[in-house]
Amino acid sequence: MDRLQQAIQKAREERENRQVPPQQAPEEFQVEPEESGVDAWAAVPEIKIKPRLISRNRLVSYGGGQAAGSYDMLRTKMLQQILSNGWRRVALTSPYSGCGKSTAAANLAFSLGRQADLKTIVIDLDLRRRGLADILQQTGEHSMADVLQGSVAFRDHGRRHGSNVIFGLNYAQTRNPAEILQSRRAIEILEEIEAEFKPDIILFDTPPLMVSDDSHGFLKNVDCALLLAAAEETSIDHIDVAERQLAELTQVMGIVLNKCRYISGAFGNDQGYY
Repeated sequence: MDRLQQAIQKAREERENRQVPPQQAPEEFQVEPEESGVDAWAAVPEIKIKPRLISRNRLVSYGGGQAAGSYDMLRTKMLQQILSNGWRRVALTSPYSGCGKSTAAANLAFSLGRQADLKTIVIDLDLRRRGLADILQQTGEHSMADVLQGSVAFRDHGRRHGSNVIFGLNYAQTRNPAEILQSRRAIEILEEIEAEFKPDIILFDTPPLMVSDDSHGFLKNVDCALLLAAAEETSIDHIDVAERQLAELTQVMGIVLNKCRYISGAFGNDQGYY
């Protein structure tokens, strides 16, 4: 019996010695605690908005209050659908340029920024122009095309507003936006951004639908989209065609009529509410 117990003990020791310690992930894939979650947001350089731009560039939701009412209403309706459907990636697009989608994207960003428990990333994918960078009067050396091709890290390129909004802007035009937006590398980069920053919502300012094919290959990668049209400018036929095109690519969250001049009382008797 003693010899049997000794043999069992010897076999157990040999088995334990043969066990290989668990391997660590390669160093390049290890994320340090300070580079993920909330701390990743704090490390992004802060954006500075010049006060004179707020009225000049129609950033009406920047400070909240009565002027921000229409965008706050849009924000709330958008959030209701996002939460009900488990969506995260939301695209803003339009039939053609001039419908005010970039201004809407900026105002939605500031409106969402006042929701302290939400983390929002706003990415300008209209790579043929500066768009949001011009509206916010920001300058830099790179564009989102450089980020999507992996030559610049988003954490270095992005600009943070407050503690819970990050903008990804274009500081220069891109020659081949369609090829970049439809590449597998671009999608991988966006997934890496999501993994690092863990946003609740990502807003994409995407190219107009009826001008080029830039957004057609990309929109299949978003959860839903808002279609913006300009009041008294965008025809019903163009809205109809753009909506059908959009529905073939992703879920249509809704249609927003932008640049409305007559909105007083649109949501009821608001006299003296604020």
